[in-house]
Amino acid sequence: MFNDKSILITGGTGSFGKKYVKTILERYNPRRLIIYSRDELKQFEMQQVFNAPCMRYFIGDVRDGERLIQAMRGVDYVIHAAAMKQVPAAEYNPMECIKTNIDGAQNVIKAAIANNVSKVIALSTDKAANPINLYGATKLASDKLFTAANNMTGRDTPIFAAVRYGNVVGSRGSVVPFFEKLINDGAREIPVTHQDMTRFWISLQDGVDFVLKNFERMYGGEIFVPKIPSIRISDLAKAMAPELPIKIVGIRPGEKLHEIMCPSDDSHLTLEFHDHYVLQPSIKFNNTEVDYSTNAIGEHGTPVASGFEYNSGNNPHFLSPAEITEFNRKAMA
Repeated sequence: MFNDKSILITGGTGSFGKKYVKTILERYNPRRLIIYSRDELKQFEMQQVFNAPCMRYFIGDVRDGERLIQAMRGVDYVIHAAAMKQVPAAEYNPMECIKTNIDGAQNVIKAAIANNVSKVIALSTDKAANPINLYGATKLASDKLFTAANNMTGRDTPIFAAVRYGNVVGSRGSVVPFFEKLINDGAREIPVTHQDMTRFWISLQDGVDFVLKNFERMYGGEIFVPKIPSIRISDLAKAMAPELPIKIVGIRPGEKLHEIMCPSDDSHLTLEFHDHYVLQPSIKFNNTEVDYSTNAIGEHGTPVASGFEYNSGNNPHFLSPAEITEFNRKAMA
């Protein structure tokens, strides 16, 4: 569906954007593939790797609504990946996080509507479910904006959806590069915040593939959640540095022991498909009835049990230290 189409990705110089561009160029022949971001150095560095004739690099910030409208002219599909993501930075700079993650989301929506874009998918996070930190709260607000945006367009385009998943193996600022640096620097112990802390675990390629598939599945208004394994952070430390002792350093401000992707309070909205869940919108769009239990490519889902919660701590699929080692090796290849 991406052949001869124009695609724009905000925050496109990040880990997701690079893997997404690599995947699109390998599998499809887009008319234009636009990287929209604010860091000229990162764009210059990315251009040294990805310089196909269809590539375009636009300097711009999602806070700048007029620039977004200009950048989206003639665009068919948008992925909104730009965000302020570091939890401590958001806590110390709350308005900056709000301007990027909430105001920026609304600017993307307005620009997409102004240019009659076909479909828009926003990247969310497990921290948006029952948030306890500002980053999660802003991403929940962003999810709500993208859901409600479908009410502004009715039966017309664009249609909007979100994708929510957990920790991405090896992404910038994540725990794997942090542990790797400690090990390479000769650390004598590995700091772990809590012995029982768990996280959802996904490779960058699986995240990209999930987003691409959901462009085909979406009606508009959904939050898509993949079925992925969980890990214990203590097991990750054992997998990466089996010879080093673990030091428990305590949970940081704004950090959860376990992450949630489908909250129990939303169980009445949650559908289970063979490899993913869908959180249906809680609002109706211009009296348009959509049967989300059968998606746009004919896959069928069923309602989950009342009170169901998809939680990294009660996930039936956990990776052992040996499985984590193999998973990370494939994910980082």
